[in-house]
Amino acid sequence: MFKKKEAKVRVLFVEQKNDFVSQIAEYMTNQLYPGRYEAYSAGPEHDIVDCELISAMYQNGEDMRRQVSKDFKDRDYLREDEEYDFVVYLQASTFEEWASKTPWAGKQILAPMRSREEYTATDDLELYNDYLATVEEVRAWVKENLRDPEALAALVSA
Repeated sequence: MFKKKEAKVRVLFVEQKNDFVSQIAEYMTNQLYPGRYEAYSAGPEHDIVDCELISAMYQNGEDMRRQVSKDFKDRDYLREDEEYDFVVYLQASTFEEWASKTPWAGKQILAPMRSREEYTATDDLELYNDYLATVEEVRAWVKENLRDPEALAALVSA
């Protein structure tokens, strides 16, 4: 007898340029919970994924080189139907500007993460350590909050 395959929970991680913490969140979700979630990331704008981030992660055994920055209209990498079970904003300013303008009412979560602008590094080693601290912050949030989709639903703020 075959067991019916459960549908994966679809999550979109959002930050303004989709170049930093949203990329980490998408990557970590796909690494930690590949059978449970279908993770995406995007933003109102797109840029390039932070090269220093890619390098720091690669030096620590995580290969993000295939990550691509996307804007909300990108249909090459995002769902055509825009149907996501949860949309997680990783910047308060982006949430404030976009939460009321999107079709995702009732499933939006605000989970602000540390940004590069908050770094105070004065040399390359400190900068590298700031990147690793951000990666660990995002990994810990993903690990804790995506462990159970029901618990994730409790975080919905808009």
